[in-house]
Amino acid sequence: MKKRALLVLSFSLAGLFVACKDKDALIDEENIIHVQIGPSPETIDPAKNSTVDGANMIIHAFEGLLKSNENNEIIPGCAESWKQSDDGLTWTFHLREGLKWSDGTKLTAEDFVYSWRRVANTETASPYGYDLLNMVVGFDKASKGAIEELGVYAPDARTFVVKLNSPCLYFDKIAASAVLVPVQQAAIKRAGNSWATEPNSYVCNGPYRMESFVDGKQIVFSKNPNYWNIRNITFNKIVWHLIKDANEAYTAYKRNEIQLIKYIPVKQLPKLQTNKEFHMSPLMGTYYVSFNTRKPPFNDARVREALSLAIDRKYLANTVMQGTYSPAKNFVGPGISDLVAGSSFEKFTSKKYGDHFNIENYKEDLFRAKALLGSAGYRNGNGFPEFEYLTNDKGYNKAVAEYLKSAWAKLGIKMNIRIQDWNVVTAERRAGKFDVARNGWILDWDNPSNIINLLETNNGNNDGKYSSKEFDTLVNLARKTTNIEEHFSYLHQAEQVLLKDAAMAPLVYFNEFWMQKSNLKNVWHSPSGHWYLMYGKLE
Repeated sequence: MKKRALLVLSFSLAGLFVACKDKDALIDEENIIHVQIGPSPETIDPAKNSTVDGANMIIHAFEGLLKSNENNEIIPGCAESWKQSDDGLTWTFHLREGLKWSDGTKLTAEDFVYSWRRVANTETASPYGYDLLNMVVGFDKASKGAIEELGVYAPDARTFVVKLNSPCLYFDKIAASAVLVPVQQAAIKRAGNSWATEPNSYVCNGPYRMESFVDGKQIVFSKNPNYWNIRNITFNKIVWHLIKDANEAYTAYKRNEIQLIKYIPVKQLPKLQTNKEFHMSPLMGTYYVSFNTRKPPFNDARVREALSLAIDRKYLANTVMQGTYSPAKNFVGPGISDLVAGSSFEKFTSKKYGDHFNIENYKEDLFRAKALLGSAGYRNGNGFPEFEYLTNDKGYNKAVAEYLKSAWAKLGIKMNIRIQDWNVVTAERRAGKFDVARNGWILDWDNPSNIINLLETNNGNNDGKYSSKEFDTLVNLARKTTNIEEHFSYLHQAEQVLLKDAAMAPLVYFNEFWMQKSNLKNVWHSPSGHWYLMYGKLE
């Protein structure tokens, strides 16, 4: 009886408390979604992030000029309209009226000027800076510190203008990038480098704002009442569970503590693939190995190619990874358009150039690998130094590392596995503190340049520091041309240079698989690996 009385009193007090709160701050504790899409991110600073898990959080807290819908089409975001000049060199974006930051202050076009300059500034160390903005007037000077030289302007509070050196066929997709969302200068100046980990300083402009951040445990987002489209946002809270162990994530899922998990124990996959709550969707991306090309012997293309050819990609995809990935035949995978060929970029590559890897005849590739290693001076692996493979152990990553160790042992080479947390892997890879490392890329937009350009000399995501004048020239020509046929032709040629030089070793093409409760509705998953949860509901 005492328990019942206390319970009634608790409900009464809770009702009184809710009744006293401002209506904009009302939170229905039943209308919360719990998800697990990764461990603690290296960063959720939009300018500094380069990971899919970080981007998933960012797109719920921020909104750029443009964004993507459920069909992966570009639609208005903060900009209600935009236009391109006849010569393709000027893009003008007209912002919605009354835009605000989550702290209630006004958001203007000047905030986009600051934010884009910040991405270009080398002091920010944005991995995406070069790839996204090198076609903008003054980028070279801005990247060296003269940020006011970047060709972005705000003629008035609701107009944002971008000047390009040359036309860009996919600039609308760049404007929708999660990197180029606006960030508040005052908040960053006040909090410094820790601004993206503190609720009070993580001032944003999207559907949600940060409520709490407990590294290694969870990040909680709650509705942002100052978001322009708040009336269409459904979940009052999103709880991002920062779980790095798949077994722990799956246990929480089975207990109905989490409605969506990305990490699934690999031993459970054969059984779960017939479960109606198991989902698998193709991604525009490739899982590959990065070689530190500044370190001998990986500065020798023959060594890199030998290591790459010694991999049985069909066995890796179908056996080690249980058919949840597809063996890579080239670098650019399926699902990425080739507007000239009228089909996919990958299919046209196979038709015109053939497949670089003979996935149906691994023995032939292995024979070539041994010959190449011998020509580089390491016959049967003699004299080849021991080296480390850097990876995290999420999903299949550890199993892949163990397979690579055995595959390269066939060349007489000894490789040691170094497992680190994901945020350590990304930081050390970027800093060049590795020999060979697990890598991968999921495209942010449907154009092969988004993955091919990673290997440009100045690209911030070029972790292996590969450099080729021939390759750089081809991707630059592809970027500048207004002729679609030339654009794709240059990109095809550039991919062939990468494969010939073994700039990296493609392993498999990505598929995304996850568990999602059957009562979770109106959420979607994009080919770029992003979940859109803001319009969902639990039935």
